[in-house]
Amino acid sequence: LCLSILAALSKFNHTAHHQPIITKLALNNMKSLKNHGGVDRALLSFDLQADMTPAFHWNIKQLFVYVIATYKTDTNPKNQIVLWDRIIENTDPPEKKQLNEKNVFVKYGLVDQGAELRGKEVELSLHWDHMPLTGTLFVGKQKEGTESTFQLPTEYL
Repeated sequence: LCLSILAALSKFNHTAHHQPIITKLALNNMKSLKNHGGVDRALLSFDLQADMTPAFHWNIKQLFVYVIATYKTDTNPKNQIVLWDRIIENTDPPEKKQLNEKNVFVKYGLVDQGAELRGKEVELSLHWDHMPLTGTLFVGKQKEGTESTFQLPTEYL
């Protein structure tokens, strides 16, 4: 019971005070934008600089960190696609908790359900799932207004 109470208190304190420091998340290079099989697919690379160390404390086993691309289409007013992910363990050395990625190619392509990617504005944001030793899993994300945006080409590349 005591450990459960400490875990609950840890969660509430953690979300308010233990946020990663994100200094950069931005498009580096648009590799291609093509239509294949009736769906649009964009392949790109991005730069990411973030210190995930503040997100860890005694009750956090690992973080599942991921970059999401968000965009709007006429068919779907909100589309969110995971482009890249990584697991960071509490036992990892400090340098592994520092994300200094330059020109990292997406793990998963930006694929639309139709052919509506051309000319769309895309927002990149960093999200993470806190995986505690005990207690509930909870999600964190980049502060509102600090996300980066870019415009997809109006023609296929």
